[in-house]
Amino acid sequence: MSAKESELIHDTSNITYEGLLEGNKKFVAETLDADPNYFKTLAAGQKPPILWIGCSDSRVPANQITRTNPGEIFVHRNIANMVIHTDMSMLSVLDYAINVLKVKHVIVTGHYGCGGVLAAMTSKQYGLIDNWLRNIKDVYRWHADELNAIENEKERADRLVELNVIENVSNLCENTIVQNAWQAGQELHVHGWVYSLSTGIIKDMKVSASNNKEMDEVFRFEGK
Repeated sequence: MSAKESELIHDTSNITYEGLLEGNKKFVAETLDADPNYFKTLAAGQKPPILWIGCSDSRVPANQITRTNPGEIFVHRNIANMVIHTDMSMLSVLDYAINVLKVKHVIVTGHYGCGGVLAAMTSKQYGLIDNWLRNIKDVYRWHADELNAIENEKERADRLVELNVIENVSNLCENTIVQNAWQAGQELHVHGWVYSLSTGIIKDMKVSASNNKEMDEVFRFEGK
C-alpha cells in the first residue's frame, strides 16, 4: 500500500470500547425522541422480506448501503460472501430465513476490492483461511481462460469478484432448502449483486432466479 493510499483510509484511531457504549446511549436517546415506541415495536418480532448473504468486510453494512431499517433485512456474513454446501452456519441461517421468516428475496452481495478474493488470487499461505479461500480458487479455475485474458490486475480481480457472486448464486439455487421452497410453491427470488466501495453503487449481476427450470437437470430436484 502506498503512502497516498494509506492517507485515504478512514481514521479509526478514535474508536474505543467505552465509546461504543456511549454511542449506544446516544442512539437510544435519539431514537426514543423520534419514536417513543420504537424499541417496543422492534422487540415484538421480525418479518424481514430479505435475506442478505454478504461479506464480513466492515465497509459493507447491509442496512446502511440500502437505506433500510433494523428488522427489514436478515443478514448472514462471511469472508467473501460464500454459499458453501457444508457450511452449517450459512445453512442454518438460510433454513430459518426461508422456512420460518418466509423471506421473499435472498441476495448474495459481493464487493469490489474484496480481501478474500484478492488473497485467493495469490499463491501465498495465510493460515486457516486458506481452506475457505480454496472455494474462490475453484471459481478462478472454472473461469481461468476469461480471467487470464484480462491483463490489468485490478480489472481481473473485479471480474473474479463478479464471477464469485454468480457462482455462489448458482450454489444457492442448487441448495435443497431453496429448491424445496420452490417445489412447495413458495415465492422466493434469488439475486446477485456487487457493491462498489469507491462509488457506493450496487451493480445487479442480472442472474436472478425464481425457480429451478433453467438449471442443469443433475442439479434440479423435483421433490422426494
